[in-house]
Amino acid sequence: MADCAADPAITAWARTYTRHPKQFESQLSAVLPRLIYVQQVADHYDVAGEFVLLPWVESHFQPVPGRHRNRAAGMWQIMPATAGAMGLRVDDSYDGRLDVPAATHAVMKELQRYHRRFNDWRLADYAFNAGEFAVRKLVKKHGAPTELPAIPELPVRRGTREHLSKLLAIACVVREPARFGVTLPALPPERQLVKVPVDQSLSITDAASHAGMSVDRFKHLNAAFRSDTIDAQAASYLVLPAKHVRQFRTALVNEASTADADREPAASLSPGSADNSQPSATSPRHHTVRSGDSLWGIARHYSVSVDQLRSWNHLRGQSIKPGLVLKVGSAH
Repeated sequence: MADCAADPAITAWARTYTRHPKQFESQLSAVLPRLIYVQQVADHYDVAGEFVLLPWVESHFQPVPGRHRNRAAGMWQIMPATAGAMGLRVDDSYDGRLDVPAATHAVMKELQRYHRRFNDWRLADYAFNAGEFAVRKLVKKHGAPTELPAIPELPVRRGTREHLSKLLAIACVVREPARFGVTLPALPPERQLVKVPVDQSLSITDAASHAGMSVDRFKHLNAAFRSDTIDAQAASYLVLPAKHVRQFRTALVNEASTADADREPAASLSPGSADNSQPSATSPRHHTVRSGDSLWGIARHYSVSVDQLRSWNHLRGQSIKPGLVLKVGSAH
């Protein structure tokens, strides 16, 4: 896309962003793990590199929560209706707009589609900001824009024009940092973000502890989960800095091993001995709910269905509390 000198508005915004060089460098360093993750996804979809910096324009890469049901949310500032069209789940327990991997892939797919539709990355940005239908209508009426000027002279809203200017401006700073008196930070390998699979639900407190992170920092990276529980059915992964991945995985394995040991049946009696309290082979088994357990995870462990668990225990819904003793079989 256009370079720094292509339009006075680009240079003006670039200087605004870097008015306080040290502050700018600090802000960029703080969001660099997310930025690099977005860059990797953009490369996968062959999206223009400038769009890696789109969350800077939208939110400074912050997982902004939706303060109202009909407001934009997430570092991409996606509207609820747009999220639905993108295939992102949004409900009271999970907001896919704040899920870094899910939202980033969804946005890159959209930008790729916009470019295929308009064959112009500038119009792809306009479509992201103003909506695809609005841009299609403008192009149909006024024709596709020429290569110059850098900011197309289509009659769009001032905010839409400014959106493209800001995107090109932050790209300008990254392309020519010395021109604006700033130094770009590097990302140490241990700070890179990694998707870590999880196959059962657990509490956010336990997950943060497993990773050796504060709850606040953990939530910042995994802001899509709105309750105190990681719902593995909503997203079967977490996002962690690389240096915390091994500790988290080890803690999960140890926890699973402890849980399996707790569920081992009592040792069989020696030949010839008798114990009338020993349950018969047809007696139902039991499971005491632990923190982080879910019906889905318990059903999977005992090779039964969630519906069976509900029936045996007269349950409604998915909610179970630690300490609850569940039947995981029925007497025949």
